[in-house]
Amino acid sequence: MEIKKNEMNESIELILTGRLDTITAPKLQTVLSEALQSFEATELDFAEVAYVSSAGLRVLLQGQKIAQNTDKSLKLKNVSSEVMEVFDVTGFSGILTII
Repeated sequence: MEIKKNEMNESIELILTGRLDTITAPKLQTVLSEALQSFEATELDFAEVAYVSSAGLRVLLQGQKIAQNTDKSLKLKNVSSEVMEVFDVTGFSGILTII
């Protein structure tokens, strides 16, 4: 997985490319944790994410909890229909903020 960063004043956009799975989830966890500590708002661009495993879901859930506990914003955008189906089936579409 490749993660590109677009930093703006109090926000950051993380552009994800590839698969979010057991191998790549730790990388996203590190980058997302740093973003949530440093910025008021974090957006994850999922336009180029083709697959999300349970390990990836766990990282997103942890990120959402951090955001809620610190009054920060975490949003996902450009989620493909395939990944959205995973979010719907697992109930994550009701937990995550997807725009």
